Amino acid sequence: MSEMRAVLYDRYGPPEALYEGTLPKPVAGSGEVLVRVHATSVNGGELSGRAGKLKLVTGRKFPQRTCVDIAGEIAEVGPSVSHLAVGDRVWGATPRGTFGAAAEFVAVPPRQLSFAPEGVDLVRAAALPIVGTTAITALRDKIGLRSGERLLVRGAAGGVGSVAVQLGQALGAHVTALAGAKALDLVRELGADEAHDYRTSGPTALGPFDAVLDTVGTELDAYRGLLSPGGRMVSIAFDADRPLSWLGFILLSTLHGSRRVRAFSGNPTHELFADLAAYVEKGAIQPVIDTVHPLSGVGEAHRAMEAGGVRGKHVIQVV
Repeated sequence: MSEMRAVLYDRYGPPEALYEGTLPKPVAGSGEVLVRVHATSVNGGELSGRAGKLKLVTGRKFPQRTCVDIAGEIAEVGPSVSHLAVGDRVWGATPRGTFGAAAEFVAVPPRQLSFAPEGVDLVRAAALPIVGTTAITALRDKIGLRSGERLLVRGAAGGVGSVAVQLGQALGAHVTALAGAKALDLVRELGADEAHDYRTSGPTALGPFDAVLDTVGTELDAYRGLLSPGGRMVSIAFDADRPLSWLGFILLSTLHGSRRVRAFSGNPTHELFADLAAYVEKGAIQPVIDTVHPLSGVGEAHRAMEAGGVRGKHVIQVV
């Protein structure tokens, strides 16, 4: 059996726990396709997983793998798959609750993929699958953002935030972005009508808003207070050290008052990836990349993200 390169870790711990090793190359089973991964990217939840903060989900069996974003081409088509062919350019993600895209190959069901957007190379495309579909779900599907509404994006320079600024503009909203001082020019370039340094512009200096997208997970009550009557807020981040406190706040907000806070567990499949590709092909959304690392540089990407100040995504080039 042939082998492939993959990023692994044998213990929970710091970024240094990550290393490039080898695993048996997978094959496409019935109802699966084998994707040759050109690139993947690092998402925030993977840092918590590696650090051991999500043990109830990730368990204690090692070695463990990392990354979920997929951008590549079909290398093999399993039985019962008819609409994809070898050589097709695709993007998507591993199924919910699984990791392993930081590898040369990954076998997934076709529902986890769509055709990659035309006009964007696969390394750049890898910055978008999870953060892009998260932004679409949050703003379009959960908030129901409408043209002319006032949107606040908190954490606007990060992976989800940088897409949300662009999508908010595409949906016709007036977008206010909160980001670090060094990223204010970036979020303005992405389409923010207003950009504020989160260190000097707290919630008391802002508002009101029809919609708030929070990617930080702290001070939720204060930012909820910025909502106009009937306003909607989605929080996609939580304090991994205090998950019950975050969950309790979300639940209480749905029971009391008109300013409701929503959360969701992302599980994007074919339709969402196809919708995202359409936004990219129209020019409404573009990848925002901080740094491109080799496969052996996943640990470096984790360290950079934990240090803060990220602008967009850290991408891992495999091919």
